[in-house]
Amino acid sequence: MEEPLEPLSPTETFGFACHPAISCFNQCCRDLNQFLTPYDILRLKHHFELSAKDFLAKYTESHLGPGTGLPIITLKTERSTGFACPFLETGGCGVYENRPSSCRMYPLARMVTRSRETGETTELYYLLKEPHCLGTTQERAWTADQWVKDQGLAEYNQMNDQLMEIIQLKNSLKPGPLDPKSVRFFHLACYDMDDFRRHIFEKGLLDDADLDGDTRARIKEDDVALLEVGLSWIKQVLFKD
Repeated sequence: MEEPLEPLSPTETFGFACHPAISCFNQCCRDLNQFLTPYDILRLKHHFELSAKDFLAKYTESHLGPGTGLPIITLKTERSTGFACPFLETGGCGVYENRPSSCRMYPLARMVTRSRETGETTELYYLLKEPHCLGTTQERAWTADQWVKDQGLAEYNQMNDQLMEIIQLKNSLKPGPLDPKSVRFFHLACYDMDDFRRHIFEKGLLDDADLDGDTRARIKEDDVALLEVGLSWIKQVLFKD
């Protein structure tokens, strides 16, 4: 049996194309269990011009990850649609320019390793070959770097790597369930960023965090800067003595 994940060297090419002429078009958007990262949510809430709270209420469900104990967000799907993505339209993805990172990455899988000695990170890529997807039978050739650039993944990867660092630290240093307060703080900083901003400026949530004036000014308007501050703060919340 063919292995579903094939390692890709930096210069190795793979064939892939997805378009309406392929019979499997849009099938990967059905029978879905789609996880969203904090940066995915940021981009999607802007797409719909919704607050984070309203976006989460309308389109998502929240669970505690069985392995990490951390809150995770998944897209809300309905049995009547075959558990299709709520953003799927007849012509394809209705949020294509702001689609989630896992959709952009497919058919690749990405792994990041970090050296304990130097802190240097290394990216490893794998080609995911699934029987239902005919995209990998197409002739258009890509390297992993070309795919990342074409799909606009650089910013997604940079933000998602910060989340993965938190998850790895949690698993190694603090396994098991979190206390309810830590769960609430994680959800607030990672997912409900508008309320997080309100807690910062109206309730003094980060008054002890020693944020400089420039950073405080940026996070009043810039959601990406706010998310980066939130991810950094969560590390302190979870792993402080």
